[in-house]
Amino acid sequence: MTVTSPEFVAGLAADASAAGITGFVAAAVIKHGGRVLLVRRNPDDYMGGLWEVPSGTVEAGESILDALHRETTEETGLTIGAVTGYVGHFDYENSRGGTTRQFNFTVTVEKTEPIILTEHDAHQWAEPGSLPEVSDAVRELLDS
Repeated sequence: MTVTSPEFVAGLAADASAAGITGFVAAAVIKHGGRVLLVRRNPDDYMGGLWEVPSGTVEAGESILDALHRETTEETGLTIGAVTGYVGHFDYENSRGGTTRQFNFTVTVEKTEPIILTEHDAHQWAEPGSLPEVSDAVRELLDS
């Protein structure tokens, strides 16, 4: 079963729901030239100043993969060419006090520039071995 199959994605959502997770986020791990694209949260946002991989909320009635494509384009201006793998998930407390599960996928993009930020104040292509200020979960994700 491939990571883009409806059965695989439905299984991810079902497992999260069974664990009592109320929020879903889809995230894109975009690598180019041995580096990974990171975006920085606006200072006045929840977890402001923290660097993260492009990600966003799975809306009602939307699949995790649909959200992955939409959010990547909305946050970076980049278009996903292919979803190449599933690299796991992590859970975190969201701004409303609930638990969100972030589903992380490796992707290729049609072009790596221009990057057009709409929800973040900066971006960088970071070396996995020398990451800026990221959460422990993102560090672990990118170190794997």
